[in-house]
Amino acid sequence: MKKSLIALAVLAASGAAMAQSSVTVWGIVDAGVTQATSSVNKKTQLSSSNISSSQLGFRGTEDLGGGMGAHFWLEAGLGNDNGSGGATNTNNQASGNTTASNGTQGLTFGRRSTVGLTGAFGEVRLGRDYTPQFWNLTVFDPFGTNGIGTNRAMAGGAAMVPGGTSGTFVRASNSVSWLYNHGANATYAAGNQGFHAAVQHYYGENASNVAAPVGKNDGTGNGIRVGYNQGPLMVAYASSSTSFATGDVKTTNLGGAYDLGAVKLIGQTVTDKVGATSQGKGSLMGLTAPLGKGTFKLSSSKYETNAAGTPTTKQTAFGYVYDLSKRTMVYGTYARVNNSGGAAAALGGTTGAANQSSNGTDFGIRHAF
Repeated sequence: MKKSLIALAVLAASGAAMAQSSVTVWGIVDAGVTQATSSVNKKTQLSSSNISSSQLGFRGTEDLGGGMGAHFWLEAGLGNDNGSGGATNTNNQASGNTTASNGTQGLTFGRRSTVGLTGAFGEVRLGRDYTPQFWNLTVFDPFGTNGIGTNRAMAGGAAMVPGGTSGTFVRASNSVSWLYNHGANATYAAGNQGFHAAVQHYYGENASNVAAPVGKNDGTGNGIRVGYNQGPLMVAYASSSTSFATGDVKTTNLGGAYDLGAVKLIGQTVTDKVGATSQGKGSLMGLTAPLGKGTFKLSSSKYETNAAGTPTTKQTAFGYVYDLSKRTMVYGTYARVNNSGGAAAALGGTTGAANQSSNGTDFGIRHAF
């Protein structure tokens, strides 16, 4: 259960201010057992964030009057399977990904660290934040880009980014964003009813005379997302471009969902480009359906690149989430990938081999507070 806390210092200083300001603390703890098998090896592990990202967060709001408000948001990732903290990246480049300390440096607010103002104009937000194009990948995925069921468009696209996910595929540091009708709790994962939009610019923060092979604009880029929600229909388009001397990274995607009541139909299509020649394409079709005291999930996704042989990975995943309460649930997910054209993707930390298959399962518990 989320708990709103009023700062005691504010209480002592001003009763009026107390009525206009609040701070909320929340978190998610998700852990389970992941078992996977490939043509090369097998692996069993206690894993974290299989249906929801484990996190600890703090956010606050202040009513400034006249329809304006101020807010902050600090959100840290957790590896609750081993007590580690989530990694971060300081400049949207490989040099900002401090691999030696990632996960062992304690908490970093690498999931989100922002401050902003809201009003009739929408919201202006500054800090480390999700990129607009990422939201379509996770909103229009039955498994929310978590766990062994994560769609191949997410995994394949992230693999193309220079420095892996240290680029701006999911989040960007040093960003400035403008958002309109973006949803409750200062996030724009889905957007409110009607038209919604987000525009973001982020900085790599390199000096103008930075030495090669780094370019002065490396890690600098822009993203945009526009969407429309009406009743059971959700649809959104997003695009982003990040500069790198080795080749700019560009992503466009389109996602949609339609809730029929008994079942919600979900789909997305993705195109990624790195430089002038490298390209990847992905797609997903899936559904979620209420079943008993829980939700059934199903997805079929694929990702292919234009490398020699057209490496292609296809994945089928299905799972069930059973609600023990509003805050606690248990879950199970099964996924299988099949590779062709020289692709060698594998699940659950196993080692892939060209044109071979892999399968795996997640079983665990998720608790929110």
